[in-house]
Amino acid sequence: MIDLKGKKIILASKSPRRASLLTDMDIPFEVKVREVDESYPASLPPNEVAEYIANQKAKAFDDLEKDEIAIFSDTVVVNQNDVLGKPKDFEEAKAMLQGLSGKSHTVYSAVCIKTSSKVISFTDQTLVTFMPMSDEVLEYYINEKKPFDKAGAYGIQEWIGMTMIEKIEGSYFTVMGLPTAILYQKLIQILKEDN
Repeated sequence: MIDLKGKKIILASKSPRRASLLTDMDIPFEVKVREVDESYPASLPPNEVAEYIANQKAKAFDDLEKDEIAIFSDTVVVNQNDVLGKPKDFEEAKAMLQGLSGKSHTVYSAVCIKTSSKVISFTDQTLVTFMPMSDEVLEYYINEKKPFDKAGAYGIQEWIGMTMIEKIEGSYFTVMGLPTAILYQKLIQILKEDN
């Protein structure tokens, strides 16, 4: 169990998955979210996009108290150098999943940790391989689970992850949206440095 040494953790994310992961890590926190422009420069390499956005989110919190530690995160799915965000509708979700069917792609999850005096950010990556998926499978998943709030149009913890992901190389939790082991170590490091 992490000793917060009187610090308060803020999770700056609306994601129920990230909240659930922090809860399961036995880290008490409160959620505070501010609206941020999540666009990024077109010239940015795909493997840097998630960390760029996480850092943009952190810039909106320039009024942290000395006892507050804020956690910002972003996740992108990269398929053949294309960054896949959250699908706008059924057709876009199906097109994304068709592009992932029977292939491997990379999921990048970045975290930015900010205190009143410092900012630390990092990115973790996991290679995910899907089995070939029929239109029937894709349509069932999209209609039943409505993955419109998920980068790449899928959640590894949902039906499609359980039935169609052949293998992953890296952290499962990174694909869920939060590289938990690295985050835990970084929080311990920050708490040690601040004391």
